[in-house]
Amino acid sequence: MKTAKRILILAPHTDDGEFGCGGSIAKFLEDGADVYYAAFSTAKESVPPGMPENILEIEVKEATKRLGIKPENLLIYGFTVRKLNYVRQDLLEEMVRLKQDLDPDLVFMPSPHDLHQDHNTVAMEGQRAFKQTTILAYEIPWNHINFETRSFIRLEKRHIDKKIYALDAYNSQKMRKYASKEFIMSLATTRGVQIGCDYAECFEVIRYII
Repeated sequence: MKTAKRILILAPHTDDGEFGCGGSIAKFLEDGADVYYAAFSTAKESVPPGMPENILEIEVKEATKRLGIKPENLLIYGFTVRKLNYVRQDLLEEMVRLKQDLDPDLVFMPSPHDLHQDHNTVAMEGQRAFKQTTILAYEIPWNHINFETRSFIRLEKRHIDKKIYALDAYNSQKMRKYASKEFIMSLATTRGVQIGCDYAECFEVIRYII
């Protein structure tokens, strides 16, 4: 596979891309790729009590900055959390615009097996919009009953450290067990063991164009 030069991350919510492929984002940026990050909902309706409703928008700006994504490559939409399936066509049309504007050669998105309604909607509409592009689906383990570990990206510890540093920007999400450093590192180690290296992230292959 040729090295991807223009990469687009589709994130239903502001932190999904970092959880699903934050280490790979760090690696691709290090290799000189141009990375774009589209977050479709800032989930302002479900922020923890006492926090400003735009806290996740503030946090995704900091998190993607920590990964090294250019501020102008961060695209934030205002769709309502848990209701992306109500606006499938609007979502698809935004993705088609992204395809026309960015013409990525690799797209990361949630898995079609992801049980969260917003994640599943982005996965399905993403396949429609980017069916002529290589697509890898990232894992969000707490949302999966099934996940096919078909494709892996080898990573170094510095990539996982950067992923952890980026996710640490989400102060509003630190109560979640899956946001812990230990969980993130152990998952990367598990995926690394599967392919005989120290660290990795794994993906379902949705479409692979050589």
